[in-house]
Amino acid sequence: MHDNFDTEPEVLKAKITGETARIHWHELQKFYAAGAVVEVVAGLDLVEVAYAFAVDDKAKVSAWLQGNQVRRVDDVLASTWYQQNAELWAVVVSPWVLVQDKRLH
Repeated sequence: MHDNFDTEPEVLKAKITGETARIHWHELQKFYAAGAVVEVVAGLDLVEVAYAFAVDDKAKVSAWLQGNQVRRVDDVLASTWYQQNAELWAVVVSPWVLVQDKRLH
């Protein structure tokens, strides 16, 4: 058992889950403008992806990036979400804001 409980996977995942919230796209504009918004496809678990980012699991993140399952939000998607003021699930894993559109399911 580590002295720092924040490094325990279950504790960190619980913290990430607690920080996951629904947010409208308009509220994410400044983060998108900074290039910091990353889309997580609906088929992946947002908390698992955020956890992999938080612990710098390069193998998992690279596989998702290569599979186009995790990607920076492009202009077309941003425009669509802007026009809809889409409500997305989001969590911050600094410097990134990970977002997921669960309406697709």
